[in-house]
Amino acid sequence: MTHIAMIDQINNLKSEIEALEASNIADVETLRIKYLSKKGTISVLFNDFRQLPPDQKREIGKPLNELKDFATEKINSLREALELADNVDDSIDLTRTPAVMPLGSRHPLSVVKNEIISIFSRLGFTIAEGPEVEDDWHVFSSLNFAADHPARDMQDTFFIKRNPEVLLRTHTSSVQSRVMEKTQPPIRIICPGRVYRNEAISARAHCFFHQVEALYVDKNVSFADLKQTLLYFAREMFGPETKIRLRPSYFPFTEPSAEMDISCNLCGGKGCSFCKHTGWVEILGCGMVDPNVLDACGIDSKVYSGYALGMGVERITNLKYQVKDLRMFSENDKRFLEEFRSAR
Repeated sequence: MTHIAMIDQINNLKSEIEALEASNIADVETLRIKYLSKKGTISVLFNDFRQLPPDQKREIGKPLNELKDFATEKINSLREALELADNVDDSIDLTRTPAVMPLGSRHPLSVVKNEIISIFSRLGFTIAEGPEVEDDWHVFSSLNFAADHPARDMQDTFFIKRNPEVLLRTHTSSVQSRVMEKTQPPIRIICPGRVYRNEAISARAHCFFHQVEALYVDKNVSFADLKQTLLYFAREMFGPETKIRLRPSYFPFTEPSAEMDISCNLCGGKGCSFCKHTGWVEILGCGMVDPNVLDACGIDSKVYSGYALGMGVERITNLKYQVKDLRMFSENDKRFLEEFRSAR
């Protein structure tokens, strides 16, 4: 066969293959045998190709290889189309309106945490975060806890591999000390995060929970600034009629220190079983940052002052939604979580 006749046959075969059709897999296999098997039409062409002179092979080789690739792709596409058609379930009505997918809901702790963050962001606070696996310096020593300080016993700590220098943070105050080490005032941050304490799990306590702490350090910051911030937060979170009161307390890292109560949002301060008939419910601890803490973190306590406050997210959530068992927050019970579907 001359090379001209071979080129004509290649072109004719390409047109023929392009028009191929198959109604089932058996037809596809018949086409494969006809064109691509060892005795198929294209294989015969390759045998004829080997008999051509070298100068003619250069002209025929490329279109012949392209023909083989084209035939392979065509037959494979016919097979794939038939296999796909076989997998289609005719019982499915593709024009039917799809079923409504059930929507999830935010976790109640996330709802409350985001609301707390939103309130403080309106006051100019920015979010700061830090590691949950911490060292003794940032959790205790930098915050005015001496090595033999009895206040260390207030927080049962999880230590890592019995190493007293590595532990799971017991409060997010460690984030505050990290920020103060690296940043000069003015500092206005809020520190949300998970903390850990070695406590027996019950309806009122858990070995892990969530805190949000706030820190403001600048020149001439006073307790009056702290009180106004607390009043704004309480009224934004629990309603404009909410009242607050501050009771003297003790924290190693603040002086003076206080605990804040709000008027019971269930009885309006009249007294009920939830507030133990006092009309008040405790929600957070606060105070002016101890000068020793500022100095330990590299901030001149003679120039700057500040306040700090911290609250448990679970505590605030209990007050808003009257969840009496803390374990429900971590059990992933869909029935419980679906109750908050309408929450923000």
